[in-house]
Amino acid sequence: MVYLREWTGLEASALQRAVRDSVRAFADRLGVAPRTVGKWNQLRTATVPRPDIQAILDTVLARATADEQLRFEALMAELRPAGAAGVKVAQSVATLDFEAWSEDLERTVVALSWQNFGFAGELLNRWLARLEPDKLDERGLYLYGRSLTLLGDYHCDQGALLGQLSAESTYRKARDVFTQLGIPRRVAQIDLSLAVVTEMSGDAVSAGRQYDQLAVDDRLSARDRGRAALWVGTALSKQDEHDQAVSVMVTAARMFETLGEPDDWSSAQQKIALAYRGTGNLAGAMRHIEIARSTGRAHSPLQQVQLGTAMAHILVSDAATQVEGLTRLDHVDRVAGQFNLGHQLRSIQRIRQSLTAPAVSGIPSSKERA
Repeated sequence: MVYLREWTGLEASALQRAVRDSVRAFADRLGVAPRTVGKWNQLRTATVPRPDIQAILDTVLARATADEQLRFEALMAELRPAGAAGVKVAQSVATLDFEAWSEDLERTVVALSWQNFGFAGELLNRWLARLEPDKLDERGLYLYGRSLTLLGDYHCDQGALLGQLSAESTYRKARDVFTQLGIPRRVAQIDLSLAVVTEMSGDAVSAGRQYDQLAVDDRLSARDRGRAALWVGTALSKQDEHDQAVSVMVTAARMFETLGEPDDWSSAQQKIALAYRGTGNLAGAMRHIEIARSTGRAHSPLQQVQLGTAMAHILVSDAATQVEGLTRLDHVDRVAGQFNLGHQLRSIQRIRQSLTAPAVSGIPSSKERA
């Protein structure tokens, strides 16, 4: 979603088109006269809505569907005056089918959500392999940036984190595109993704600092700020600061409850469970992992592996349930291998290795307990 400091008639007109309202329907939605909407459409940047209407426009944009927000951002990239904010607009590729490209990106999101990497890669390569960004107009450049972002997600889910063809390098290219286009929220979202890559790569300290900053970054939506806050706890837990991690994660979970985000709330319960495991409170860990299992929607292979790995990690930490935990670990290992979830496979391997270590995060190893 585009971050706007001030609405003009141009942005209001783009929002009307993005939600596909008639002049009268959009006026009714905002509680203004149809002639006001007509004035915005005619005068564009030469007119500025009143402060109270600005707030209503903010609300309509925030409540728009993902598809409507995508259309709004694409329209803004197309409508923004040439050369605005220092952007150099290249010649449009005349034969480019923007509608087909947008549809392919929507299909890519679905494919990635189910870890169908082959299809997702094919859809992205269809555009990225044949286009040069410096020859695209702003609308094309926006879609190019979205394609790079999804390619970064593709690499991240597969565990290709660092190097030339990796999540980090691809995210940085996407960040450069959205910086050029002047879309701060997209830039901040990629900063959040880069912080995740930093954490997944093993640098929890640096990731924690990045999460701290993003948790209060007003370029991000409240939900994304909540995720950054939750991941502060994850970084703390990886530094063996488990008690502090629990406190931070519980606060983040309350944020998701207030926002009405049940899936994020459930994910927070899973992370709280692992933090409790780190403190040695296995009863608390089991309580929260059971909440996560009963409330979450672990439909995709990645979600199933993440939840199953967390459950197995807790079970193998107790001699009484270690056999059950190892059985679960074998199952998620097979699923992760089937879907090429490289980072998850490495996490599972680390859990196996921890069983023979002298101590992990203050918890005696299985041999010591025996």
